Amino acid sequence: MMTRDTASTSLVTTIFALTYLGLAIGKVPGLRIDRAGIALVGAAAMMAFGVLDMHDAARAVDYSTLVLLFGMMVVVAYLRLSGFFELLTERMIARNPRPHSLLASLILLSGICSAFLVNDVVCVALTPLVLQLCRRLRRPPVPYLIGVATASNIGSVATLTGNPQNMIIGSLSSISYFRFAAHLAPVAGFGLLVCYLTIRVVYRGMLKVEDEHPVPVPVNSRSRIHHGLLTRSVLTTVAAVVLFFVGQPISLVALVAAGFLLLDRVRPDKVYRQVDWPLLVMFSGLFVVVHGFEVHVARTWHFEKAIDTGSSPVVAVSSLSLVLSNLVSNVPAVLLFKPIMEVISQKELAWLALAMSSTLAGNLTILGSVANLIVVENARRAQVEIRFTEFLKVGIPLTLLTTLIGMLWLEFTHY
Repeated sequence: MMTRDTASTSLVTTIFALTYLGLAIGKVPGLRIDRAGIALVGAAAMMAFGVLDMHDAARAVDYSTLVLLFGMMVVVAYLRLSGFFELLTERMIARNPRPHSLLASLILLSGICSAFLVNDVVCVALTPLVLQLCRRLRRPPVPYLIGVATASNIGSVATLTGNPQNMIIGSLSSISYFRFAAHLAPVAGFGLLVCYLTIRVVYRGMLKVEDEHPVPVPVNSRSRIHHGLLTRSVLTTVAAVVLFFVGQPISLVALVAAGFLLLDRVRPDKVYRQVDWPLLVMFSGLFVVVHGFEVHVARTWHFEKAIDTGSSPVVAVSSLSLVLSNLVSNVPAVLLFKPIMEVISQKELAWLALAMSSTLAGNLTILGSVANLIVVENARRAQVEIRFTEFLKVGIPLTLLTTLIGMLWLEFTHY
């Protein structure tokens, strides 16, 4: 006969497994529900069946992460409305029209922007611009689009504000912004170089066109640059990044930066339309689902007996993260590691390995990260198809090489 504890464990495990299965697939057959809705239903089920009460669920939500993510989305929205990304793109194609130099410039732009801003939002801003410039230059867009997607993932490794999973890790680990960047910015730098070389080799046929005689490209005078808003947005972003590095609370800084920019004549609804509300909903639901699973199931597994807590965690954490991140996506995978991290002695190194590997794992397939999906879906709407197997040609070697570089860097550099 099943005991009450066994029944509770089975119920929690079932809710958790169904939620993660839905997140991995991205939908429920026969319904139009998305990942945000799936996470919300999972959280509701945890409360409806008495696994958690409303107060426990509220305490499970990491509000500092949500505030940081929201604040950065607002900041990027103002940069986009001001014409910041259009201006950078115009200057880039005016100075670097050749295929190889244009690819390098796009990878560098995507990587650097994603290091300090949320990589998903950077891809939203850059993808239509890349499609437009490829039409103007009469270039095949696929290599450049894959470059933007993969570079955004790699660049976002560098800092705590680069992507959502890093934000969660920053909140859970209490690693400072400067210390995180000091360890992982070099990995991002090496990764961007590998990204350029990989795409250049894979698409060497497409990228050799016009190298000898580049097409002159005039700067598009129709680009709408709002100079006052541009100056204000850029200065606010720079000030926020400086405050991040000097140790101010990053969630508070992001919120204050967003609030300051909202004191403007731009209609707020234009800004709110660019906030990824479903992502915030998904995070809230996931925090609740994972907390219920952690309290009622994961704590009974005694990780301290199964893990060698004295040895370096880099290889073990990175390998497991690489697999989990491609099964259930990187954000849910990071949340699954929370109880494991509690029993590892070298916690900072383990968190850094998790941030590195879960982010770089996103380059393996189109489904590996939200940034990839954003680029692919925007391209599809413009009648540009990036097939699953096409992405794999770059994704497999790039993910393996960059993850190996990251593991070696964290294993053998100590400071």
